[in-house]
Amino acid sequence: MSLADKVLAVNNDLPIRTQQPVHSGKVRSVYWLTEEDSRRLIQEKGYDVAADAPLAIMVISDRISAFDCIWHGEGGMQGVPGKGAALNAISNHWFKMFREQGLADSHILDIPHPFVWIVQKATPVKIEAICRQYITGSMWRSYAKGEREFCGIRLPDGLQKDQKLPELLMTPSTKGILKGIPGVPEADDVNITRQNIEDNFAAFNFRSPDDIARYECLLKEGFDVISQELAKIDQVFVDTKFEFGYVCDAAGTEKLIYMDEVGTPDSSRIWDGPAYREGRIVENSKEDFRQLLLNHFPDPDILLNKERMPEREALARDNALPVEVLMDISRTYVGIAEKVTGQKLELSDNPKADIIAILRDQYGLID
Repeated sequence: MSLADKVLAVNNDLPIRTQQPVHSGKVRSVYWLTEEDSRRLIQEKGYDVAADAPLAIMVISDRISAFDCIWHGEGGMQGVPGKGAALNAISNHWFKMFREQGLADSHILDIPHPFVWIVQKATPVKIEAICRQYITGSMWRSYAKGEREFCGIRLPDGLQKDQKLPELLMTPSTKGILKGIPGVPEADDVNITRQNIEDNFAAFNFRSPDDIARYECLLKEGFDVISQELAKIDQVFVDTKFEFGYVCDAAGTEKLIYMDEVGTPDSSRIWDGPAYREGRIVENSKEDFRQLLLNHFPDPDILLNKERMPEREALARDNALPVEVLMDISRTYVGIAEKVTGQKLELSDNPKADIIAILRDQYGLID
């Protein structure tokens, strides 16, 4: 079997029983189950949700996105071997640790396969909850140009690139395009302040002003748990993005939970500890791939300038990356997953067939 055959690139064509269109994002596809199947699984599996809660099958892929484009390789490789399994394994590890330490639940109810989550429908908080422990990336670029205020937080003069910040910073941005909020531009991924959130908490889907402090607490506690655990394997947790939402349990109690993925190479920067102490940055995250692309193409401005998006899309569409590039990224993802979980990542030769068999035989979701 070729490398290309081992990659799960297309994940929106599984024969899962559903009455709604499959939602396919950059990496994951979501299949909303029928009302009958949702009720049946809740009863059969004993999930701690309301009896009529909508459930979905969320299937990850091995696709890799960067600079808002999906990239591919030579030889028909439409993704990175092991990437999907690595992301899920890392998220599963942190979510389990969060629950064990009493932080909060996630939207995940069951994990039938390394590529698959069964989730309950949640009402998302419309905030990209970003935490930063080091000054790097976009924050450093703005700081180097003279900016000193980020999301309402004032930074001191004299910071150096990649330096640890005086304190952990929470620098939220908008999730999606939000309209009609005073002082918040109608664009995706716009930095916002805590005051913006307080003044318009309902527009961001918070149930009450008190939940703003609750989300900040969960963000900081989650960051600290991951940072401390990564330090044990000599890795530096640089920055990350969390997402939050609301769900109800079987008793009808609404609660704020973690959503999407946490502490992964896609949602975080993770640096190698020994290299950092030597003054070098070795990325164990997707940032390594982003830097590779910036160095690979002769005009990196195409990747950085949003006004050149048509050129960027053509670049991704028309350029198959060398196989070794994708395999380097594979080693990064699989390597950090195995370090985090302490277990070897078992990769299937035919993940799609395995998923179909499990969802058919153990969950009755495929005719």
